[in-house]
Amino acid sequence: MTLIQDLASRLSSAFETVLGESVAVTVVAAADLRFGDYQSNSAMALAKQRKTNPRALAEQVIAALDLGDLGTADIAGPGFINFKIAPQTFAARAKAQLADPRLGVPVTGEGRTVVVDFSAPNVAKPMHVGHIRSTILGDSLARIARCLGYGVITDNHIGDWGTQFGMITWAWKNCLDAQALEADPLQELLRLYRHASDSAKADETIREACRLELVKLQAGDDENLGIWHRCIELSRIGLDRIYDRLDVAFDHWLGESAYNEALAPLVERLLADGLARESEGAICIFSNGVPEDPAKDPFLIRKDGEWTDFPMMVRKSDGGFNYATTDIATLEFRRNEWKADAAWYVVDHRQSLHFQQLFAVAERIGLGDMDLRHIAFGTILGTDGKPLKTRSGDLPQLADVLDEAVAAAATAVAERSRLDTDEERAELAELIGISAVKFTELAHHRLSDYVFDLDKMLALQGDTAPYLQNSVVRCRSIFRKLDEEIDLAAVTPVLEQEAEIHLARYLARYGEIVPSILEDHRPNLLANYLLELARAYHSFYEACPVLKADTAVRNSRLVLCDLTAKVLVHGLSLLGIRCPERM
Repeated sequence: MTLIQDLASRLSSAFETVLGESVAVTVVAAADLRFGDYQSNSAMALAKQRKTNPRALAEQVIAALDLGDLGTADIAGPGFINFKIAPQTFAARAKAQLADPRLGVPVTGEGRTVVVDFSAPNVAKPMHVGHIRSTILGDSLARIARCLGYGVITDNHIGDWGTQFGMITWAWKNCLDAQALEADPLQELLRLYRHASDSAKADETIREACRLELVKLQAGDDENLGIWHRCIELSRIGLDRIYDRLDVAFDHWLGESAYNEALAPLVERLLADGLARESEGAICIFSNGVPEDPAKDPFLIRKDGEWTDFPMMVRKSDGGFNYATTDIATLEFRRNEWKADAAWYVVDHRQSLHFQQLFAVAERIGLGDMDLRHIAFGTILGTDGKPLKTRSGDLPQLADVLDEAVAAAATAVAERSRLDTDEERAELAELIGISAVKFTELAHHRLSDYVFDLDKMLALQGDTAPYLQNSVVRCRSIFRKLDEEIDLAAVTPVLEQEAEIHLARYLARYGEIVPSILEDHRPNLLANYLLELARAYHSFYEACPVLKADTAVRNSRLVLCDLTAKVLVHGLSLLGIRCPERM
């Protein structure tokens, strides 16, 4: 049980004693430590409901409150209840936390299965900078959910079907460079696609030839299917290189093509059930009047001052299907085959309307009990404040962005590192460069835009991954200087200095922070917590000598050092970031 849970339980009992009934209460970490460690405004909220004086109610509640040796409580302002935790309580928590393999993080998701859908690049195209946010954010959320006990299924719903394959197939047959394909498959496939696209724009006969190649593929032509399978295979090799560098893995790679056989029966069922109808030769899903407010109806759009239909098309007038149809089939598969209770889609904010429609359709087809979330995110900006692009105006390729980050890290490592060999320095540069990219992404609110600035990302001071990694190295370095083995599990810390108490206070909050991340799917809460913890550790390190202290004090402080290192390492691992032993 976390301190917040313990306080909330005791506070709830006190309110029940005073009011004669069970009520819901809230306890949060105090924003200003001058007033205490935790606070509650429940007396004010409950007094308003009962039209009574909130401060008087708070006084009655405190009189009935049994905190034991947890700490003390007092009243501030019109009825805030503030809690100050006793140093010995923080000390006991630190000892228990160190002995707990979960470091105080509770299990909150047991028995629930969630599918995390993220990254989802298109086959036959290299990943670009736009994939950073979905890939890194999705991976972190999956790690956090697993830590909290959820049954997590990660799915890379790749774009492996559609119009682009008609173009690639035509170009494959007409201008394939076999040596280039062997050397760098994704770059050659991208060249083929661009060549076909440019040629089709300039020549109507080539556009028609590309269309016919797609028709042959969709009809099951052996040669075209063989080329398609080869594109998938080669793309997977290229994509895995990126994912390996990012330390990202998926349980499944079920792309759009995996659902081809389900699409026609799905549309027929939607028609038979009256959930879709024909419109100008296409089959579409229209508004059903729910919700009543048209501004909240994703199937309506305001045009020329009036609300008009904005349907979801599930079959085109030429008989083809689109990604909306595939997404419905995918959702049914995830529920029926994987028994998923929830599905989280980590996708660009520009797809918000599509997901509003998809989730509304899910309600209509009987999947309304699923917890469906569109976890949207903003844009990566260049140092000029505009969306990050190359000089030619294209989105930078993700491999190039990572290479640039690692090269910048290599320069920093060469200047500052104490490592002995070139191999060690190269490994450290790779780790720091990738970590810096990840942490910069995860340290921002997912809906905010942020500037991709390598100089700031790689700094050893400030809100960066290297700062946190260096904090871990500093924690661990203390133990390398010890000339004896110490059983820290047998040590009961004694906290007397304010820096010791403050560090223990932040350590105790780890189990409160991790579950809160999934309330709005915001890993930045964890990133910011780790930064605050590292700052508390550095203040402690400067104010409280460890190895030079008397034995009892030394051992007490070693508990804080060891626990800090473990929490930082564990927290960073939930962000997909590893820590080096030396820097």
